[in-house]
Amino acid sequence: MATHGLRLPQIDLTALLKSDAPHIDLRISAYETSTHNFLKAVSSYKNRALTTLSERRSSHVAERKRISEKTQAIEAETNQCKLREIDLIAALEREKEERKDAELEVAALKRQLASLREKSQTIQSEIEQYRAITDNLRRERATEQNTLSSHAARISPGVEAIERALGCIIEGIGADQVLLRFAHLDFIHPDRECSLVLDVTQGYKVATASPPLPALPLLLKTLNETGGFYEFVRDIRIAYHTLLGSPS
Repeated sequence: MATHGLRLPQIDLTALLKSDAPHIDLRISAYETSTHNFLKAVSSYKNRALTTLSERRSSHVAERKRISEKTQAIEAETNQCKLREIDLIAALEREKEERKDAELEVAALKRQLASLREKSQTIQSEIEQYRAITDNLRRERATEQNTLSSHAARISPGVEAIERALGCIIEGIGADQVLLRFAHLDFIHPDRECSLVLDVTQGYKVATASPPLPALPLLLKTLNETGGFYEFVRDIRIAYHTLLGSPS
């Protein structure tokens, strides 16, 4: 509300002194009105100031509360970060220990690998030596086989002649079996043969005999007791002679 300054009246002292009833108009009513307006303005200003102070106080309280809550949130987040930091430090320590263990394991595996490579090289060298030895043995065997074949070619006619003269052919028919073939036993049927398969796996056993020979068990027992193979062949031939009724 706007206020206007109170204008003081102009007093003519000469005229006032000449007057029979001198009177000065002090304008008390205007003064009271002006004073009332001034006090009202002061009261309004005070009320506005108090309102402003109250609003500022409320705003300050709210700001302090906001800052306090934010501080508490920051402190809580800081504590969480500290806990996470502790966990991370522990995890880093574990990873450090695991890395150390892994490095030790890798070093051990590298040593094992180096040892295995060295052993592999040694074994490879031995393999090469064995291959060389094997090749030499193969060549020697081939040479011996050629020599034996050459000898066999030279003596084969003589052996066949002896087999025909003795009437007995001995052949190997397996790893542990021997075929005995006897001829010239039957003068009536000169092409007839008697045969016997002898198994020598463990001792001596007869696998087959054609024709069956009654004296075979006794002769086989004597063979196992004495080990006289050539005597056994001779006795078998004699037994077949006797079985077929031909003169020995």
